[in-house]
Amino acid sequence: MKNLFFIILLSILIGTIPLFAQNSSESMDQKIEEIIKQLSLKEKLDMCHAQSKFSSKGVPRLGIPEIWMSDGPHGVRAEIAWDDWSHANWTNDSCTAFPALTCLAATFNPELSYKYGKAIGEEARYRKKDILLGPGVNIYRTPLNGRNFEYMGEDPYLASKMVVPYIHGVQENGVAACVKHYVLNNQEHWRDHINVELSDRALYEIYLPAFKAAVQEGNVWSIMGAYNQYRGQYCCHNELLVNKILKRDWEFDGVLVTDWGATHDTKQAALYGLDIEMGTGTDGLTSSSKNAYDNYYLANPLRKMIENGEIDESVVDEKVKRILRLMFRTNMDNSRPFGSMNSQEHFDVAREIAQEGIVLLKNENNFFPIDPETTKTIAVIGENATRMMTIGGGSSELKTIHEISPLEGIQKRFANAKILHAMGYSSGPSAYGRVIPSKLNADSLQSEAIKIAKQADMVLFVGGLNKNHHQDCEGDDRLQFSLPFGQDELLSEILKVNQNTAIVLVSGNAVKMPWISKVKAIAQVWYLGSEAGNAIADILSGDVNPSGKLPFTFPVKLEDNAAHSFGEISYPGDGVNQEYKEDILVGYRWHDTKNIKPLFAFGYGLSYTDFEITNVKTDKKIYQEEDVISITCEIKNTGNLSGKELIQVYVNDVKSSVLRPLKELKGFKKVSLNSGESKSIQIDIPVKDLAFFDDKKMNWKLETGQFKLMIGTSSKNIINTTKIDVE
Repeated sequence: MKNLFFIILLSILIGTIPLFAQNSSESMDQKIEEIIKQLSLKEKLDMCHAQSKFSSKGVPRLGIPEIWMSDGPHGVRAEIAWDDWSHANWTNDSCTAFPALTCLAATFNPELSYKYGKAIGEEARYRKKDILLGPGVNIYRTPLNGRNFEYMGEDPYLASKMVVPYIHGVQENGVAACVKHYVLNNQEHWRDHINVELSDRALYEIYLPAFKAAVQEGNVWSIMGAYNQYRGQYCCHNELLVNKILKRDWEFDGVLVTDWGATHDTKQAALYGLDIEMGTGTDGLTSSSKNAYDNYYLANPLRKMIENGEIDESVVDEKVKRILRLMFRTNMDNSRPFGSMNSQEHFDVAREIAQEGIVLLKNENNFFPIDPETTKTIAVIGENATRMMTIGGGSSELKTIHEISPLEGIQKRFANAKILHAMGYSSGPSAYGRVIPSKLNADSLQSEAIKIAKQADMVLFVGGLNKNHHQDCEGDDRLQFSLPFGQDELLSEILKVNQNTAIVLVSGNAVKMPWISKVKAIAQVWYLGSEAGNAIADILSGDVNPSGKLPFTFPVKLEDNAAHSFGEISYPGDGVNQEYKEDILVGYRWHDTKNIKPLFAFGYGLSYTDFEITNVKTDKKIYQEEDVISITCEIKNTGNLSGKELIQVYVNDVKSSVLRPLKELKGFKKVSLNSGESKSIQIDIPVKDLAFFDDKKMNWKLETGQFKLMIGTSSKNIINTTKIDVE
């Protein structure tokens, strides 16, 4: 019988007997149980921790493959050396760089999220990756968070709706998405140890929903834990977060992967839900035996505890069961496709997402679009006009096959114009974990910028942040809300000699804008990847009508942000603990409820055309808990250009027994209309989605009473308010 089993297993692994695609989950579980019986304790433990920087062991004698992982959410990272963080220097690991996830969120378009996931999944599959370490859905809590650009904004509903199709797209390729960072990794400063304290309502209403959607709607195959602590336990082995919420309540059947170096205790890692440990000790086999892979928490230390009877071997069996299930879905599924890399289709997807994510924030006297056929002198000023933004940023760094700069895109599209360029300022080279000052002379750079600004008919200032340390970068947070590298001062001088100036803002975060009243136009363009310059030129020229909407609020000043309004214990904490004192009032919830005027509101974004929303109504006025509210309206493009508008539905509980925000996003729909065209649209909201989390009963509660449904084009621009009753 034993020989027969090995014949069958070998046939499965080499593909003679098809695996997952043709078998039920029950038969898969039976196979997994049979495999586990054949494994030694050492082989099981080897599967639960790293063997290199980005892989974990298989079992060669049984034909069980290794698991290969790769960063990140915006493209497949270049190959890293086996034992350290240096690049492996392959010549065939250049990828398509897709826009940062802030840009994807700004599209408010789940269909584009699916295209994004499918394309990046194809690239990961072609590169023979089994787990893609992304997407990220941590909530935008402070504009100083260095990693906000990797996430999907401040609203849990938006993040939930955008993460699910991304996961579906990736996993169609037989590659596991790995949603991160579970949970409360909402700042980089002190991320490796800070203990986060917050209410149960804030946890369940704000910070968990996107992860829950990823599990229950996206059927995600893996999740990455966070570095920080929650209520005194590290998130990668947290009894409440992992065992109770993730694996019991949500019935997550995939693998929990630690963030690199985020494991801290053998017993907790074993008992509190960690499945694969990565990055402990940082240097693998190259430093000392202390850092060798066999000394990971889930390796020899756990083996000793099992042999001493402190922990039962069944604990490891549960982890291996999950790992094998992931393998049957990925590298042991012989029906998965082969993938593709750097195709024109992928570049087109990257460009489309970039186009639709760019947000037009200001457009005085229709400064944009600029007519490409009119001969003008355009001064393009700013280091960000030429700086590569796929380099740096931490683990999301990319080695892209090409990156079209903003200057290159503008020069190509505005070939009839005279294009002048000056750096204006310099930030210095990119280096992870430290700042390297620029060696260029700031006064000389500014003088050259002023010189060409005087000569030009208009100035396009391409500024903002970059991927350097203390900017939009993993490892620490921004140190200031203002633009860095003297950009505010430079802009002030430029405006003295040329008032016909517009801003092309490259960033993944909100910034302070002391010059906002003086510039003619502002376009928020994010980090756009391989096709950045082409997409920017598409918008500036009017070839594409902007339709992006802000996925987070721009405060006027930093103190207007909720996390910063309660002092240091709220952000960044005291070095040991941190309290989320704003509770559920994050982002626009805070601004609207406290009546604090934002610089730019959540959901805000201009177009080159105009829209009119009329005839808003619901299918009825009284609803039961099991009902679905159907909201319909008419939308018409009353302008001269084709364009897209985003209809947003916010909800307010008129009389609640607990504090609730003035507005909560509960539905949205993006509509494409030709000039003069009208469409009827319908947005459905399940009544149960109007519930709040009752922290006394530790469950969701829907109160009877009146609710306001507010329909608009941003959290501040409400066009119609309709009242309904819930019985």
